[in-house]
Amino acid sequence: MTRTRAWAALAAAGALALSACGSGGGDGGGGSAGSTPSAGQEQAHTVELPKLPGEKLEVSAVWTGPEQANFAKVLKEFEKRTGASVAFVPAQDPIVTFLGTKIAGGQPPDVALLPQVGALAAAVQNKWAQPVGPEAKAQLEANYSPGWRQLGAVDGTQYGVYYKAANKSLVWYNAKAFEAAGVKPPKTWKELLAAADTLSASGTPAVSVAGADGWTLTDWFENVYLSQAGPEKYDQLAKHRIKWTDDSVKQALTTLGELFGRKDFLAGGTSGALATEFPKSVTQTFTGGDRPAAAMVFEGDFVAVNIAQTEAKVGKDALVFPFPAVGAKAPVVSGGDVAVALKPSKGAQALLTFLASADAARIQAGAGGFVSPNKAVDFAAYPNDIQRGIAKALIAAGDDFRFDMSDQAPAAFGGTPGAGEWKALQDFLANPSDVAGTQARLEADAAKAYGN
Repeated sequence: MTRTRAWAALAAAGALALSACGSGGGDGGGGSAGSTPSAGQEQAHTVELPKLPGEKLEVSAVWTGPEQANFAKVLKEFEKRTGASVAFVPAQDPIVTFLGTKIAGGQPPDVALLPQVGALAAAVQNKWAQPVGPEAKAQLEANYSPGWRQLGAVDGTQYGVYYKAANKSLVWYNAKAFEAAGVKPPKTWKELLAAADTLSASGTPAVSVAGADGWTLTDWFENVYLSQAGPEKYDQLAKHRIKWTDDSVKQALTTLGELFGRKDFLAGGTSGALATEFPKSVTQTFTGGDRPAAAMVFEGDFVAVNIAQTEAKVGKDALVFPFPAVGAKAPVVSGGDVAVALKPSKGAQALLTFLASADAARIQAGAGGFVSPNKAVDFAAYPNDIQRGIAKALIAAGDDFRFDMSDQAPAAFGGTPGAGEWKALQDFLANPSDVAGTQARLEADAAKAYGN
């Protein structure tokens, strides 16, 4: 199967899985009858870990709130099985800068989970990263497709384990708000704008946009661009082989401006969107009954973790549909977090081995808001039909997916708050009519970061 055909097949598989769950027939909190293990049920271990009594490890990631709490359950199991103790050290974006400071101070964490491919490349270039050991490599070869292994490699050497993946082409919606307005999930961009118009006219702003977090705006752009310009152009722009002043970028920004330019579509208007951080963008969509702050919010499968902080139930009150097709095909953008050892220790390699196993992924899958690229994870581990459908579509895609464009870029352009693409798109949200100015700023920053 060609890459383009498989990309289309993934979109179709994801749409099928989500439409089947988004009708309200999903079970919300529990799985299919008899398929999901109970919370306390013992699971057979799929990987042997060394005994590490008294060893102390530190792990860093840019995770907070429930995502961090759920990962703590994974670390607790590692402690139980090895006798080591593990401390979680919250990192700040850009994580490369954070790690550079820790390393310069002689206190690097043993393992870091990096949210960008560019950050992995930087860690290797700076000689911080340790190659993956034989035990972790064996888990990778048994449990991961070649594409996910290659994403964790630099110049042919395996440095990372992709512990967490994400389908970043999803729109979550408040079922009561949609029902009250008589709106159905849209399949095309034109239908999305029509639905937004109807929702806003009914008294509920259509979309909650997390404009305070620039990374969410890069995801908006990437989905529009991938669907409209196509995968070949997407790959070229991701590598800066075409300029951000290209007409395809102009077209995508103009299209995105059709939504961002309607203040009545945005929760809190333009100023409200620019002041809204990601967690709030989700929770305000699923509080307030049929009159929430907004009727829908765009982001990946991990949104489920934030929905869990409200009274809404995934599969009942909170439903989901694939990002609408802007061009001929609906987009499917993936992301992920790669675990890398920063110390040449037995404990760091043992933790990488555990994170590459089905044992670790199964724990966090059961907590919700998490999808693993590990094909050995039983789909029954996921807590509801919606998340099972997302996981199945990811695994079915194999190696044929498009990875988050900003995460592939140098961190200075694609992964730094207040700079590069994040800042340019925040400025665009503030003034969506300035397409040419946005393109010029993006190209100037990209040329500097890529060195060309």
